[in-house]
This record gives sequence, C-alpha cells and structure tokens, in this order.
Amino acid sequence: MDRFEQAYEQYRNQANENEMTEKYESTSNPNLEKIVAVRKNDDGDLIAFQTESGRELDYIEALSEAKAGKLAHVDVFHKYGRDILRSEPDGISENNLDSLPEF
Repeated sequence: MDRFEQAYEQYRNQANENEMTEKYESTSNPNLEKIVAVRKNDDGDLIAFQTESGRELDYIEALSEAKAGKLAHVDVFHKYGRDILRSEPDGISENNLDSLPEF
C-alpha cells in the first residue's frame, strides 16, 4: 500500500464526533493552484491529486489546502460523517475530479 492509499484509508476511517455543516468553497482567484490529475485506488475512489505545478497531494493534504483556500475550482463539504473534496459544480463534466487524467 503506497502513501496515497494509506492516507486515504486514514481519511476514510476517521471518526468525526463533531458533525460539521460548514462548506468550504474555493474562490475564483486565478492565482490559485489547480488540480490537473488524480490517482484512484482499485475501487475507483480518488486517493491523491496532482496540481498544475506537479505537486502530489494525498487526500488529507488536498482537503486541508482546499479548506485554506489554496486550490481553485474545488469545494469541501461534509457528508457520510467526514469532509469530502469535489469539483465546483459548473455543468462541465470534463473538469470534474473523477474525469481528470490519472497520474
């Protein structure tokens, strides 16, 4: 199991006792870094993200950066008892995180 799969498992197994309803949305700041590729596990779950500068972020790192407003065109919301990263809904399926190329 590589570091991305380990981080994803840690994220999936986290127990969040404080139900969080806050939604973090990215801004349209053109200086924010964009996610350009993803890594998936054998189940097809997104477990890692590559930014346009070549940085590789595990799921927890990507959530943290998205919450801090450092990533463009992604939202963080709370569902299934944990925070979830997703693309901003814009009606364009090609730029959805699940549709990005894999690295």
